[in-house]
Amino acid sequence: MNHSPETASGTPSRLAFLGVAFAFLITMVGTTMPTPLYPGYQQQFDFSQFMITVIFAVYGAGVIGALVVTGRWSDQLGRRPLLFAGLLAAALSDVVFLSSQGLAGLLAGRVLSGISAGIFTGTATVAVIELAPKDMKPLATFGATAANMGGLGLGPVVAGLLGQHAAWPLHLSYLVHLGLVGLALVAVWLAKETVTRPAHPQLTFQRLSVPGEVRTLFLPAVIASFAGFSVLGFFTATAPAFMGEVLSYSNLTLIGMVAGTAFFASILGQRFQNRLEESRRLPWGCVLVILGAGLIGVGIGIVSLAIFLAGAIVAGLGQGIALRAGLGAITTASPAEQRGEVTSTFFVVSYVALSVPVLGIGLTARYIGLPATGIGFAGFVALLALVALILLLKRQATASSNPTSSES
Repeated sequence: MNHSPETASGTPSRLAFLGVAFAFLITMVGTTMPTPLYPGYQQQFDFSQFMITVIFAVYGAGVIGALVVTGRWSDQLGRRPLLFAGLLAAALSDVVFLSSQGLAGLLAGRVLSGISAGIFTGTATVAVIELAPKDMKPLATFGATAANMGGLGLGPVVAGLLGQHAAWPLHLSYLVHLGLVGLALVAVWLAKETVTRPAHPQLTFQRLSVPGEVRTLFLPAVIASFAGFSVLGFFTATAPAFMGEVLSYSNLTLIGMVAGTAFFASILGQRFQNRLEESRRLPWGCVLVILGAGLIGVGIGIVSLAIFLAGAIVAGLGQGIALRAGLGAITTASPAEQRGEVTSTFFVVSYVALSVPVLGIGLTARYIGLPATGIGFAGFVALLALVALILLLKRQATASSNPTSSES
């Protein structure tokens, strides 16, 4: 099977590279657009905060399902067919949200949105890298990351702006996104295929595994990622509730911008983590997540938007550093033939973190209230990151005292 775009389909062009990156960005925008609209859904359909977290959490189920089922399909069918499938799921999600009359429609829309993200996360990342012209190769991986996280951050900003200042607040953003998905379909159609399909494609599920030699590194890396993704889930699912009910801000534009801030900070963390010494990247990511979680808890406790926002920025930076450093380290340490399995396992755990803690927030808030729940959540995230940090430092100390042992 050939994965070289130069020989599979001609020389890659800058337009094709930018077009697929644009499609990646637009798909991820759609996955977080509901964030500032959740208060409107609560009011219109009389949902509890727990039900809002359920609506958010089924997104994670869609992502994980698509990652496991289609994770290896683009190697067999080609990148473009999978990208078309992801965009179709995104468009269907928009249509469902536009026509939704209650809980069933919102749940279906979120699952479809998760499926679109699950298909794109792996396939579009590889496609963007493969389509990058030679002069852009050094930035290709970051370009894919920026499209992914940038789209996630822009989603609530766009929906917040339209929801606050335009007509049809619970629907217009999906109509706009549907139009952008149409442009993304054109961009993917114009892009060249980077994979030569085998004569008899074999569509198998993505295996999940962690080989023994990687486990001492995988454990702290995935715990740190779990903590970081929990913060992202917090801001995309429950930030509107905390902004409105605890901090007393109801402006949808502001809510969307606060929710998007953690994702934008993550991009910066991933971009600049290579300025740190390699052995210190993941520990520093953990430290920043701990500090950010602490600021989030303090911001809720003393009812300060500035401190709450600072927590989003610091935790987002830490999440970005920890994600890229941890993923890079375990990918390097894994046997070449098992890297796909290890990477998929890493992301499955991370997307569990995006959903499960949020459900815990929704349940707990029913009994002890949002402020106490938010402070408790911040403590939980800080504790997770601290455990990851201790495991990392212990592993590094062991390696230093036994230099003949292999770094796995």
